[in-house]
Amino acid sequence: MTETAGILDGYRVLDCSIAMAGPFAAQRLGDLGADVVKVEPVTGEWQRHAAAGGAQGNAINVSFLSLNRNKRSLAVDLKSAAGKDVLLRLVERADVFLQNYRPGVAERLGVDYATLSAINPSLVYVSMSGYGEDGPHRNLPGQDLLLQARSGAMLSTGRHGEPPQPAGQYLVDAVTASTAFEAVLAALLHRERTGEGQLVQVNMLDAITTLQMQELSVFTAGGVPQQRGSEPHAHVYIRSPYGTFRTADGFLALAMPDLPTLGRVIGEDTFLAMDSEVHGWTHRDEIFRRTADRLVTRPTEEWLAELSAAGIWAGPVYDYQDLVDDPQIAFNGTFVEYDHPTEGRVKTPGFPYKFARTPARIERGAPLVGEHSAEVLAEAGFGPEEIAELLGSGAVAETRLEGATADRSAQAS
Repeated sequence: MTETAGILDGYRVLDCSIAMAGPFAAQRLGDLGADVVKVEPVTGEWQRHAAAGGAQGNAINVSFLSLNRNKRSLAVDLKSAAGKDVLLRLVERADVFLQNYRPGVAERLGVDYATLSAINPSLVYVSMSGYGEDGPHRNLPGQDLLLQARSGAMLSTGRHGEPPQPAGQYLVDAVTASTAFEAVLAALLHRERTGEGQLVQVNMLDAITTLQMQELSVFTAGGVPQQRGSEPHAHVYIRSPYGTFRTADGFLALAMPDLPTLGRVIGEDTFLAMDSEVHGWTHRDEIFRRTADRLVTRPTEEWLAELSAAGIWAGPVYDYQDLVDDPQIAFNGTFVEYDHPTEGRVKTPGFPYKFARTPARIERGAPLVGEHSAEVLAEAGFGPEEIAELLGSGAVAETRLEGATADRSAQAS
């Protein structure tokens, strides 16, 4: 059977981004078949040296490994004239250029949209930033936690007067990555129709703000203020009870039950005469507290069985091992495993989409620094002597992979 090409097969992406949001967006493009060249400093991208959770790996830490599969690495010194010339020559044949430099850095390096679009007018140029390319906050640090705090999202959960609780994920980075991924696909569709490239700007503040479409509309259009109560509600704009509750042996999540029905199941008679859409708001803290007092008396599985039988929305609170072991996760094939030449057998989340004719797949794992430098330059028209000179001068760096083939080195299952 002939292997099908990915949807984005034939498209070349130059990924000049660092950290999470940009590399994650570029990885999604690679998963769909794009040829993603990670253009990184000769010492390696920042994320290679910042191991989340302290997971160092062998030659590549897990942070970098998780965000840079399906890419080739070109290690080049863009501050040198020769290195900059390398990038400009690659731009001639590129379809997408993605960067998340601090505002003003692209211009100083001479890789801004005006410069690159003059070389390649059909280029889709994606500029990612923390707060926008200009404006009063343009120079603030675009860090996930700080943007969660500024977005207002933290004050939609928890208790009044207690410190707001951030998400347990790199939420702003992840949604910004998805936003950039969507924007690239839309810009490529426009180019297919018109032949025109364009500048695409994505910033983290707008991404996390627009993610809260419903919540912020309740505030701006509905005029309902954010008001946390004295109990740890999971969302200020959803009636009680709504959140996670301790049981006799763990926790469960409970979402918007009909109050009389809930009262019958948990033995809370005060709920029997309540109207869910009235008292769920006016007695929010009391209802939460009484629910918590009842649920703590019995084990999780007993409660889940009775709540489910009554048609009440409830579920377990997983840790990561529970998630990995979940039978639906196994059925969906949510995780993929592949062999990496330096990191061994790798198990990692796979793809958030399924295509019947052009499935996403892993062609290669995350590369070593400059693992594909010579290969990429040769494809771009550099001769053997030019490549040797660039490597010798330090304008370009290369790491040779011993005992394995760099091309298509990852075999997924």
